[in-house]
Amino acid sequence: MTVPGRRSSTFSRLLRSGFTDPSGAARLLDADALSAVRTDPVLLDALGATADPDLALLGLVRLAEAQAPDELPLLLDTLVSAKPLRDRLLGVLGASEALGDHLARHPRDWQTLVTYEATDLHPGLAEFERGLAGAHDPVHLRVAYRRCLLSIAARDVCGTIDLAQTAAELADLATATLRAALRIASAAAPADAAQCRLAVIAMGKCGGNELNYVSDVDVIFVGDAAPGHDEGKAIQAATRLASHLMRICSETTVEGTIWPVDANLRPEGRNGPLVRTLASHLAYYQRWAKTWEFQALLKARAVAGDAALGAEYVAAITPLVWQAAERENFVADVQKMRRRVVDNIPAAQVDRELKLGPGGLRDVEFAVQLLQLVHGRSDATLHSGTTLDALHALAAGGYVGRADAAQLHDAYRFLRAMEHRIQLYRLRRTHLVPEDENDLRRLGRSLGLRTEPVSELNKAWRRHASVVRRLHEKLFYRPLLDAVAQLTPGETRLSPRAAGQRLEALGYADPAAALRHLEALASGVTRKAAIQRTLLPVLLGWFADSADPDAGLLGFRKVSDALGKTPWYLRLLRDEGAAAENLARVLSTGRLAPDLLMRAPEAVALLGDPEGLAPRTHEALEQEVLAAVGRAPHSEAGVAAARGVRRRELFRTAAADIIGSYGTEDSPAEEDHGALVDRVGSAVSDLTAATIAGALRAAVQGHWGDTLPTRFAVIGVGRFGGHELGYGSDADVLFVHEPREGVDEQEAAKAAQAVIAEMRRLLQVPTADPPLLIDADLRPEGRSGPLVRTLASYAAYYRRWSMTWESQALLRAEPVAGDTELGARFIELIDPLRYPVEGLGEDAVREIRRLKARMESERLPRGADPTLHTKLGRGGLSDVEWTVQLIQMRHAWAEPGLRTTRTRPALAAAQAAGLIPTEEAQILDEAWVLATRVRNAVMLVRGRAGDTFPSEARELAAVGRYLGYAPGRVGEVLDDYRRITRRARAVVDELFYGA
Repeated sequence: MTVPGRRSSTFSRLLRSGFTDPSGAARLLDADALSAVRTDPVLLDALGATADPDLALLGLVRLAEAQAPDELPLLLDTLVSAKPLRDRLLGVLGASEALGDHLARHPRDWQTLVTYEATDLHPGLAEFERGLAGAHDPVHLRVAYRRCLLSIAARDVCGTIDLAQTAAELADLATATLRAALRIASAAAPADAAQCRLAVIAMGKCGGNELNYVSDVDVIFVGDAAPGHDEGKAIQAATRLASHLMRICSETTVEGTIWPVDANLRPEGRNGPLVRTLASHLAYYQRWAKTWEFQALLKARAVAGDAALGAEYVAAITPLVWQAAERENFVADVQKMRRRVVDNIPAAQVDRELKLGPGGLRDVEFAVQLLQLVHGRSDATLHSGTTLDALHALAAGGYVGRADAAQLHDAYRFLRAMEHRIQLYRLRRTHLVPEDENDLRRLGRSLGLRTEPVSELNKAWRRHASVVRRLHEKLFYRPLLDAVAQLTPGETRLSPRAAGQRLEALGYADPAAALRHLEALASGVTRKAAIQRTLLPVLLGWFADSADPDAGLLGFRKVSDALGKTPWYLRLLRDEGAAAENLARVLSTGRLAPDLLMRAPEAVALLGDPEGLAPRTHEALEQEVLAAVGRAPHSEAGVAAARGVRRRELFRTAAADIIGSYGTEDSPAEEDHGALVDRVGSAVSDLTAATIAGALRAAVQGHWGDTLPTRFAVIGVGRFGGHELGYGSDADVLFVHEPREGVDEQEAAKAAQAVIAEMRRLLQVPTADPPLLIDADLRPEGRSGPLVRTLASYAAYYRRWSMTWESQALLRAEPVAGDTELGARFIELIDPLRYPVEGLGEDAVREIRRLKARMESERLPRGADPTLHTKLGRGGLSDVEWTVQLIQMRHAWAEPGLRTTRTRPALAAAQAAGLIPTEEAQILDEAWVLATRVRNAVMLVRGRAGDTFPSEARELAAVGRYLGYAPGRVGEVLDDYRRITRRARAVVDELFYGA
């Protein structure tokens, strides 16, 4: 019976020793198996030094209870008297529940830990092979494997070996295991073994001598015929042996499994043969392999089977690896590899992912391998399969700054140590940081964080992950700046040739020009140059993430030259994180936005204001424009001010569109592409209306003072009236006037004609701002008719002569400037025409269909691909709009929701009214939105309007990036466009043509 005072004292001591369940620990200490040592203070202190004292004590009790009666004293005596054994055994029991289970099942295996002292040589491949030599079946192989693993884990948790040594020993143990598995498979099928040569090539972490505790072991199998045997039959025999080897390691037995053997890195992956000859491997790599496959081959190492064949394989593929950077698609592949691949990680796990998440291990490994591929072709010191060794070699060669390499080295070691300890606990393959408090406590303590293990662990993890998140800046770009700035004498840095190779690999088409820009921006000791050296490593990464990095860097140099002396410019980019990224996106997307920005570089300030990219209302725009015109000394100055507002607002709209389409590090790309299209259409249409209103005010003021002799209104039609203008659209309008009381009709008509001519002249005066073209060809009688009519003249014309197509054109008529009351009366006049009571007659429907068919056959430009023309092509804008407009003219008289000038709301109203099935409405909407986005993208990229995809590869890639496609996916852009518009055309044939 325990004395109460003594119990209280034991309870307190257990708490101080780090036990989280002192009561449970006290009960375990009272177990009969520990009666000889339960009061030994050394034992309690040793348990308290482990990662999880409660787990260590439980494991010790289970191990003691599993001992034969005559062997228990040896365990307890050694435990108390031999500190190295005590630390190793309890260290393993406190860190690994799985190895505790193993020791309970195999109670003599603890004696494995007696043989290693801190000063002993570390075991290598030969020692592990001896440890596995007695295993002749999968079950005994697992037991022997765990026995060897026990010795590695013991030295690891005690700090006898560091992370790199642990990972190397785990790779050696895996090598020995593969050899043992092949030996067992060969013994089971001696006939197969006799007729073939089989080499096992380790890939991934095993090949790089940096394996985890629990990881897939990636392999490639190479086969050949033994002398005197048929090659085909030999490869079949080798395939059977390889399959058996994989099963021996991977299958679950009474002793569990070892690890999966994964052969999916082989040529053609799962679809390719498991075993190939060396010649077959080489044929594939020389003709079909992708960049990532050469990246994987960086770590290829022959580990088992026929040593000579394995050596031949490695010797043959090594030159191909170091020529990969010269391959045609290397840059595009690099851009794809650099983009983070987290799509398959559940959202709830992204922040806990050590390997694939932002700031994870994969980032470091991919980045180091990429630099090896770029620079290893001319520097053999970089030919290492081990990440930390390669990072050290990159720093030694000046390819990476030493301070940055040291930071990344520490971060990588810490993250790998976390990964090791997480996996060691249950010997399960996982890269997720646990959420449970006790698991986090054990993890923190296992890494030496003892005061506040959970908070210290989280703090250290976030700190190291943040270092890795910026690794592209540190590894790829900062050395380029160091190379051109040369501020630290004597430090090894990139040569111009190496810097050019790196820029080329990162997507820069003209590395020499890029280096000149960097030198101009970053050289010198001025404060401006110092800030640029801070900004450029980050900006270069964003530029490289675009389809045209060269244009981005050139644009940045131009903007910096224009604004470099202003005190706010560099401060904005340095202090407002969003501003720098937004500027990089805008400058490297195409020509339109940079051209607009260069005409007034101070507009860059919009990119740093959280509300700076929000579209302004029509009322606010018109108020600003009219105020600017009113202050101007003459009409030309007034319209110049209005056009300046238009240029600034076009830049605001384009920048918001680009950033919404690309996304940023802090906010993902806009998923609702329809909303993006609607914002652009509304913003450009409102801006055009405000500019025309300003030009009208300026024209009137310049010739008539405050009042024109006739009331005058501008009616927007086409895309303008539908609030669907793109960046390169003309403004389609109708002009209407009505003489003021007492004014002669001829005088009024002359005034109206004169004001139109003056508006057009003012809006097209050559200046730095883009012109605005006004197109009135949709007026009655087209180009043959008068440019402007009175309201009465319109009424007479429509009553007597109006054609069906003119009524259709009026569907998108809306007043945009001038006399509001006159504009409203014009709409009253045309409503019965565009929304005819009882709808269209059959003759009118046939006429519209005939016109549409004629337009398709006659207006499509010669040589244009009808499947890719966004306006007149199959399933394009015209198809969708004519279909919607036909529904409006037939049914809007009875369905008020159809009485809108906008295509998408009209389509939604038709669907809501049951006039078109939901699925078909969605198909038409998707095609219309996509075609509109393509037109906008072409204008943004090329700086001039176009209705088809660009033919130049870089421009086409830029359009694809704007549309949300990753680098190298241009083919998918065109395929998806054709597929979506083909479906839309099928709906058009049914709804419009009645097919």
